[in-house]
Amino acid sequence: MGRGGKVGLGLGGGIVVLIGALLGINPDMLSSLLGDTGSQPAIEQSSGAGLASCQTGQDANERLDCRILGTANSLNSFWPGYLKEYGVGYSVPKTVIFTGSVSTACGQATSAVGPFYCPGDNKAYFDPDFFAQLETDFGSSGGPLAQEYVVAHEFGHHVQNLTGTIGKAQQGSKGEQSLAVRTELQADCYAGIWMRYASSQPAPGSSQPFLKALTQKDLNDALSAASSVGDDRIQQAATGRTNPESWSHGSSAQRQKWLYTGYQTADLAACDTFAAPKV
Repeated sequence: MGRGGKVGLGLGGGIVVLIGALLGINPDMLSSLLGDTGSQPAIEQSSGAGLASCQTGQDANERLDCRILGTANSLNSFWPGYLKEYGVGYSVPKTVIFTGSVSTACGQATSAVGPFYCPGDNKAYFDPDFFAQLETDFGSSGGPLAQEYVVAHEFGHHVQNLTGTIGKAQQGSKGEQSLAVRTELQADCYAGIWMRYASSQPAPGSSQPFLKALTQKDLNDALSAASSVGDDRIQQAATGRTNPESWSHGSSAQRQKWLYTGYQTADLAACDTFAAPKV
């Protein structure tokens, strides 16, 4: 995917297993998923059904591309006001829904790479077939919250691009305390912040939150999704052993810890993984 400032940052190391949750997008949210975030929704689609038919929360519960769209627009509605309190401006990234392969500023990519964010073109890339592959090949439940967590994580990388921390992923070596791992854990933490607000604050143009209220079971399921993309779990499944010195995304325990930190504190400063003595 390239090196330096144009490297693409994804959810895991190529082999990703997500354990889904029962939580879905609130079907009572009747405002259009195409929404109004101050500008036209930044969505590209290379193939498949038109996204113009994605209008309600029920559409998002029934169609994966609509769920990706709805989650992206929820994130684009949430982050500008939140980041403004920290003196950070927000530019809306494009969300690209593709099939098979796609050309990016970070290089050519296929769905095998998994969802990723490319800072070279400020776009988050998602192949809906990838989520189906997780379910059929890796035994994922395909639960909505697992998929929404994936989208929120990639948007976390966009927030890092805006705050100037994304480049740290390419500094130093790999390992469980490396800057690469700290970059990924911070994106998990940012995803947790969005989960907190998306399930408790009304969505723009609606009196209902984007997500149904989280129960403890829902939260446990989300933490399980983060655990599933831990480097140790992926390595154990692929090779039967783990090697912390080669980690680039963090262990299952680390990813759970920082996703929950974001959800519990809803505080950008609490997500400063780079200042933590140990992650």
